[in-house]
Amino acid sequence: MTSKPRIKDKGGQRALGMAAGAMIAGPAGAAVGGILASLYEGEVRGRIEVGLKYLPILQEDLQQVKKQQQGGGGYEVRGGLPGVTWGKLYRNHVEKESLVPLGGEDLEFCCVVTHDVTGCTCAIYRSLEKRLICLAFRGTCQPIDLVTDASIAQSAWVEGEDVEIMETAKVHSGFRKSLNSISRRLKELVLAAVSPGEDLSSYDLLVTGHSLGGALATCFVLDVAEHGLDAGRGLPQLQPSENWWSSIASTLTGKKVDDKGNPPPPPRPKSLKMYNFGSPRVGNDAFCKKFDSLIGKEIDEAYRIVNDQDVVARFPRTVNALAFGNIGYDHCGPTVLITELASQISKHVGDDCDKFIFDKKEMLWIEGQSDDKACPVRDGNTSSDPLGSGTLLGDIVSSLQGDDDGSDNSTFNLAKLGTISEKLTGRLQKITADDITSLVGIDKNFSQREVKVFQSIFSGRGLSHHMEDKYYQGMGMCCGFVALPEQELMSLQELQGNQSAMEEILSNNA
Repeated sequence: MTSKPRIKDKGGQRALGMAAGAMIAGPAGAAVGGILASLYEGEVRGRIEVGLKYLPILQEDLQQVKKQQQGGGGYEVRGGLPGVTWGKLYRNHVEKESLVPLGGEDLEFCCVVTHDVTGCTCAIYRSLEKRLICLAFRGTCQPIDLVTDASIAQSAWVEGEDVEIMETAKVHSGFRKSLNSISRRLKELVLAAVSPGEDLSSYDLLVTGHSLGGALATCFVLDVAEHGLDAGRGLPQLQPSENWWSSIASTLTGKKVDDKGNPPPPPRPKSLKMYNFGSPRVGNDAFCKKFDSLIGKEIDEAYRIVNDQDVVARFPRTVNALAFGNIGYDHCGPTVLITELASQISKHVGDDCDKFIFDKKEMLWIEGQSDDKACPVRDGNTSSDPLGSGTLLGDIVSSLQGDDDGSDNSTFNLAKLGTISEKLTGRLQKITADDITSLVGIDKNFSQREVKVFQSIFSGRGLSHHMEDKYYQGMGMCCGFVALPEQELMSLQELQGNQSAMEEILSNNA
């Protein structure tokens, strides 16, 4: 490659050319000399030589790509960790249950929207065949994401509202700032992903994310559910937004579009669904009530999948302190709690060798559907009556009041006193840490959940259960497979007689 930059000012060299031409051939030579001087670009300034070597694409690679496309969509979905093959797990589940694939044969990855400062990132996928647009928010993976996660401060969900008012819907400040940095551009690209001549109202919108991405997905879905895909602003604000369609038209035409007149309302998708994984708590009670009130209406479905002891799904905690004030956090939408695969495998020690048994139990629990139990991922009631049934003081009072045998209470009854003493002694011998907390009015179930949270943190399980490989294993189990990174999928039926596989699963979760 030769570099010869064009000369911008050729007045001097043109004059010299004309003078030289006039000396040789008079006026005609001057004209020719001026033209030739104008064409001259000077000496070569530099030269680069590059050696290229072309490698042929192996035929078997082409066949593998074709096989993947025929197996369930043109885009092979993989995980962020090596050996995590979400796409293969999904295809196997679809074939096993004879389901209709969610994405069409033309499922494709469109683009990624990211912000250099906040680190907020979202990928856009679409299937024109199924009229499906999918948004996947990235979870925590950069140092700036840790700053976003660590804050517990709250901002008003609608920018401009008073955060000092108790009824104001408030959201985690870091989550809101992060999403607001890309939200408007993301909406523009979602609208642009619709096939020409079609409308967003004929498309299903599916939003997902893991960890921080799950929190961002929650906020984005609430915005769309309340206001439609308003591309005239980022997140909700009291200040009027710009006409949503003007920025889209300007982007497509490359010209400033006149936005005068009454614009149509922001478009809405045919359906709006959210499935997030390991999402932390996002906002206060008012925010969560706003979200939950739209489920079954503007939000067709919303589920939060939590992998067993995942500790991130139990944070941020509600804070009541002089330094921070009253900062409340709760979850949006029902919880889907996945049981750990290792908990369904028992080890029986024998004389000759150990034997492992796969005892298939309940694999997942859905809040509000499986039973009426309180969700273990939420705080629930933190306080209780210190004299209530089951508490230490309550049992003591019950012992003192519950032995009326009809005798004269004014008479000193040694037998009655002995009975009371026996009951009190027995109860005090069974005293637990929960009984101590009940003395100050802390709910017994709440204290038990808190103990489990801290145990999971100190054991390392709370964080390991938050990682992608554990969610891959948990979701695989719910689909009927043993899904371990960098290993072929195995059906749960095959696991029963596979001693080495069960031993490996237990060792990996030790």
